[in-house]
Amino acid sequence: MSKQSKIYLEKFISRKTISGRIKKLAKKINEDYKGKKPIFIGILNGSFIFLSDLIREIKVDCEIDFLKLSSYGDEKISSGKVTMLKDLNCEIENRDIIIVEDIVDSGLSVNFIKAIIEEKKPSSLRFASLLFKKEMSKLDFKIDYIGFKIDNKFVVGYGLDYAQQYRNLNAIYVLHSKN
Repeated sequence: MSKQSKIYLEKFISRKTISGRIKKLAKKINEDYKGKKPIFIGILNGSFIFLSDLIREIKVDCEIDFLKLSSYGDEKISSGKVTMLKDLNCEIENRDIIIVEDIVDSGLSVNFIKAIIEEKKPSSLRFASLLFKKEMSKLDFKIDYIGFKIDNKFVVGYGLDYAQQYRNLNAIYVLHSKN
């Protein structure tokens, strides 16, 4: 986006709608992991708000850790290269793992995550994503827990950013620009 562009936001998914969907996702996760102790792995920075709201609804014993990747920088499209910025602090071999993402669009990051996590031999690996762009995604596996399937829109808020801005918005907005 050029420095001349004006940005405006259009509300896309309300806080109330997000909250209701998270409760349903958590209920399903609680059922699926009854009697188990999964490790939730949030992908920074975008997933931190979704993960914090989701984890407050989780009733099974669990642990939390984080990975930090970079594939966007300050751009609206992925660079096509994923870089690990922060690795795990926990041992995941023979553990049940749930990766928590803010959004799955091209699938580049989750494919990268799946490969590195599977090398560490967890007993199970599932993915939760608040948003999923199905027509954009190039995955050979499914996302197990999806908040919302969306069209190919550039969205911000509720942890999602553009150039590290807008994460603090309590709903999800489509980011538009005018020259």
